[in-house]
Amino acid sequence: MSSQNNVMKLIWESTRTVFTIQSLVMMTGIADGVRLTKMLNYYVKKGEILNPRRGIYTKRIFNAEELACSIFHPSYLSLEYVLGQAGVIFQYDSALTSVSYLSRTVEVGAQKYSFRQIKPELWLGGEGIVQKDNICIASAERAFLDMVYLSAGNCYFDNLRPLDKKKINALLPSYCSKSLVQHTKSILNI
Repeated sequence: MSSQNNVMKLIWESTRTVFTIQSLVMMTGIADGVRLTKMLNYYVKKGEILNPRRGIYTKRIFNAEELACSIFHPSYLSLEYVLGQAGVIFQYDSALTSVSYLSRTVEVGAQKYSFRQIKPELWLGGEGIVQKDNICIASAERAFLDMVYLSAGNCYFDNLRPLDKKKINALLPSYCSKSLVQHTKSILNI
């Protein structure tokens, strides 16, 4: 079997739906990124895989959350997306919101991906961030603190009951922000 067929076999057998050149180099053992890119572009032209952004390849049906975590690395899903899923906010747009090292909005097909920049030192330790199935996602408590931090306390939450105040208090010191502590205590009435 040719190396080209091996690449596609590995892609189809993988539980992942989104691949970067770096992840494919590790999966396939093909160290020549140019050669690997040419192979992948052949299958893109045949319509067997997609190339939604430079350096990113996906199966024809892919997980949007997985793509959100692959567009800019490192990043993790947070903010409105996580808070909406947790029932903390009720009205939000359909964008997948993430925290990253830069602020950008990217559209892939009909899906919008929004990234907000956060200080690199806030990534240390990764408390409140869970990695599962190639997806990094914040807990509701971490997303709450990210939102308060990035909006300087100028934000509104519909339902604070799903949040665990003990977890929030445990995460607060990692932000090293006195104003965040004040805004959080004001919002949570503690």
